[in-house]
Amino acid sequence: MINLDEVGAAATRDGAGNWHVRFGIYLPGITFNKGYRLKVRVIHEEDQFVRGIEPRDFFLSWMNGSPHDLWEVTVPLVNGGVGHFGQPGTYLYRAVIGNDPDGRPSETETANGAFVVDPPGAVPADRIFVVNIAAYELDSLHLRQALGFNGKSWPYTERLSITAGDSVRWRLVNGSTRGHPLHLHGFYFRVDEAGNGLASRVIPADQRRLSVTEQFFPWQTRLISWSPDRPGNWLFHCHLTAHVTPEARLDHPDEMGHEDHSPSAMQHMAGLVLGISVAPRPGAVYGRTGTPKRLELFAQQGGPRGSMPMTYSYVLQRGAAAPALDSVETPSSTIVVTRGEPTDIVVHNRSREATGIHWHGIELESYFDGVVGWSTSGKAMAPPIAPGDSFVARLTLPRAGTFMYHTHLNDIKQVTAGAAGPLIVLEPGETFDPSRDHIYLALWGGRNPVLGRGQALIVNGDAGSSPDLALAPGVSHRFRFINIGVALNVRFQLRRDTTTVEWKARAEDGADLPGALQVMQPATQSVPVGKTFDFELTPPGPGVYELSAVFVQPPGFTAAGPVQRWRQRIVVR
Repeated sequence: MINLDEVGAAATRDGAGNWHVRFGIYLPGITFNKGYRLKVRVIHEEDQFVRGIEPRDFFLSWMNGSPHDLWEVTVPLVNGGVGHFGQPGTYLYRAVIGNDPDGRPSETETANGAFVVDPPGAVPADRIFVVNIAAYELDSLHLRQALGFNGKSWPYTERLSITAGDSVRWRLVNGSTRGHPLHLHGFYFRVDEAGNGLASRVIPADQRRLSVTEQFFPWQTRLISWSPDRPGNWLFHCHLTAHVTPEARLDHPDEMGHEDHSPSAMQHMAGLVLGISVAPRPGAVYGRTGTPKRLELFAQQGGPRGSMPMTYSYVLQRGAAAPALDSVETPSSTIVVTRGEPTDIVVHNRSREATGIHWHGIELESYFDGVVGWSTSGKAMAPPIAPGDSFVARLTLPRAGTFMYHTHLNDIKQVTAGAAGPLIVLEPGETFDPSRDHIYLALWGGRNPVLGRGQALIVNGDAGSSPDLALAPGVSHRFRFINIGVALNVRFQLRRDTTTVEWKARAEDGADLPGALQVMQPATQSVPVGKTFDFELTPPGPGVYELSAVFVQPPGFTAAGPVQRWRQRIVVR
């Protein structure tokens, strides 16, 4: 290791304003003529552990005819997009501890952390949460892992205490090599800043969107703001199912155990979960008013269907009679309700095991949020809905949009068997028109124990393809996309022949996008797990289109076996 100062390095600037460093080294007897080649590795000493500021290799040139055989090189000083720590924002530092036997980067990712640069002057209080993973492979089929925030895994993660009405700012850092869709129960948050660990940018005020689930790719950072307006217990967690269920524990057995069915939230969850307790604001009154609408929903269990070894389904009663005991719908029934109309959904469990329903994205009272053993009403905890029992979920519906509902108990087994469905909230006076309003819900059909090895992509209950869809030309159609798989983004794309058409972005996670983001764009969207997107399409004239869906593999990951793809032919006439 040689300090460049010791070899006469000097920085110069050319006529275009670009900086260069020139340095050399004398090596008597070491010449190009004798077949020697010389390469140096330049390390930025102060930043050698900062991700993105990597060592760079350069070949030196032999200066023929120079005394003592001089080798030298001129190195350009290029920023390369690397942010500098003088810019306010959230950054990442990390150290890599070893490598896996197969050469992949180690997932001993507990030596990662946040590096925060505050702007001058007074700074609002914030909290910092870093995603860490410690994992190792037992063999090609079995993995042991522990996932956590700030080095702790549920149920040992920090419990956050907030008072209703408080302003909350969180800096979130993905310090892992995996992606994570992070989901907040019961409330929306605003995304104010975004970064990649190297650079951080403030999002312009007119482009700040509301979300309940935010996708974090490796090393990415966010600054989010939110304010709870209802008391109770809530969760912030990763929506990749294996990152929050008992198999996110190092000591989890290979087969599902009793903890997957446990009424205790300390048992049926693990990993990337933060618990939030919101206290009521003194003097405030909480609750809803008005006479509720009543819906009857039945949790049903059936036999095998396609790649599903068994089926679970929530079936909505239509008419005076309850659905037949053997009726199963995949996905579960679409529920359509109206903004501002209080609605009671009575869940009757006809299946052979307990369940609990989370109303994903809905702003409601904690007790009805659906997390067994955690959601609260005073001192009462939400119970599991036992076989033969029922539970009334009281929904308040302050926002129209695209949402979903799904089981929050024994998640992997039940969701991959169909225990999830769309929840559409319309504006008062609107009616749902299936000829112009089109819902696409993606999930897994059963579960292969090894990621990427034959998971069946199911869209609206179909694998491979769905029946043709007829659209009227010259009128607006709304496309609503939902991903409630165990893992993996799903990319939807609409083409005419080989050309990707355009549609207009309208909403995300049920919230209308800011006007600056409601723009025409290519009709392709990667939908993370636990997110919804709405687009508007106005076909200009008759023609045949194809809507497709495919799993998006994580960077550096290659799926084993054929790519799972779904298609639907759309005929405009």
